Amino acid sequence: QVQLVESGGGLVQAGGSLRLSCSVSGINFDFSDMSWHRQAPGKQRELIARIEPNSNTAYADSSKGRFTISRDDAKNTVYLQMNGLKPEDTAVYYCNAFYITNGRHYWGQGTQVTVSS
Repeated sequence: QVQLVESGGGLVQAGGSLRLSCSVSGINFDFSDMSWHRQAPGKQRELIARIEPNSNTAYADSSKGRFTISRDDAKNTVYLQMNGLKPEDTAVYYCNAFYITNGRHYWGQGTQVTVSS
């Protein structure tokens, strides 16, 4: 059974920081592209950062320069360090694993991030 479990969300003031974690089990983490997405109320889910097995990264314009994605293959965990948070960053943040071996995507349950002004 594949499981992605996010943690680290919460309420923070504008300008603050949060670190999200996503622990993965049930697939070979070393063969997974990992990404973070978010969905604000009334909006579509959007990709904000992605990291490949070789640790190459890519960011959406909205997160570039403020957010950093990283992975710890020994812990089967991907992180999203978010600095300089803004009220418009308020959303449910989801972790996604694209398992290269079978071509399937897996999602976590999401963690709420709320940024107050």
